[in-house]
Amino acid sequence: MTVSSVNQSLQRANVWPEPRAVLELLKPVTWFPPMWAFTCGVVSSGATLAGRVDELLLGLAITGPLVCAASQAANDWYDRHVDAINEPQRPIPSGRIPGTWGFRIAVLWSLLSLLAAIPLGGRGMLVVTVALAFAWAYSAPPLRFKQNGWVGNLSVGLTYEGLAWVTGALVMLDGRLPASPVLWVALLYSLGAHGIMTLNDFKAIEGDRAMGIRSLPAALGPQRAAWVLCAVMLLPQFVVIALLRAWGAGWPAVAIAGLVLVQCALMWRFLGAPRARALFLSAIGVPFYVWGMMIAAFALRSVPS
Repeated sequence: MTVSSVNQSLQRANVWPEPRAVLELLKPVTWFPPMWAFTCGVVSSGATLAGRVDELLLGLAITGPLVCAASQAANDWYDRHVDAINEPQRPIPSGRIPGTWGFRIAVLWSLLSLLAAIPLGGRGMLVVTVALAFAWAYSAPPLRFKQNGWVGNLSVGLTYEGLAWVTGALVMLDGRLPASPVLWVALLYSLGAHGIMTLNDFKAIEGDRAMGIRSLPAALGPQRAAWVLCAVMLLPQFVVIALLRAWGAGWPAVAIAGLVLVQCALMWRFLGAPRARALFLSAIGVPFYVWGMMIAAFALRSVPS
């Protein structure tokens, strides 16, 4: 589908979207990272789950099926012309979500996220509001953080990983901020997630360049962007390992170091043909990164505040 075809489909505002297309718009596959980070926050808080399962489930629902889904819908709406080039089969450029339904769904899901956050109290509501603000600022003008690969990927890493992690700890600590070691580790893994986000940009180089989006692969070229993303993923993990050793969590540090070595081997293969192997590193290498997050979360339970 061409960009002009996208504009034509917007005229069909009276046509209801296909239910399966709505689910595709909300991208369930993307819900896992913030839900995992939220769970890491719950674990790292050191609090017991006894009598708190309902809060845990609510937090998971907010981070994944609500806030993350809202951000995906907003992103698809504001990326509809880019997707017409890169991924014309997506729900909006294909016409399966016609008219302005993409925008309406993004707004509705954002409002549902805020309503669902009410039981979390004032700080919980604030965190969800900040997450939604970043989600819209990432995709929507005039800010449209994604126009710049450095800024856009950083904003996603800080919210999908760091903010979700801190939210999980806040929920378990009844609104109190977690100890500084938890905040430092959450921040470091957020910074590393910048590299993971860059992996997703390799598939969209042509469309990004055509629409003036300066993702790192589009701006730096695939090879240079590949080296940058590997460094950005690895350096925060090295710092986490050093901190855990300094805090007396030697064995978790060793375990994470082992996971980093595996990532290094996979990244070396990726660097040989980054554009062709971006999906390979995303599918095979990133899980070692997220397993390290959970190991660090469990280690933080025994680290002095």
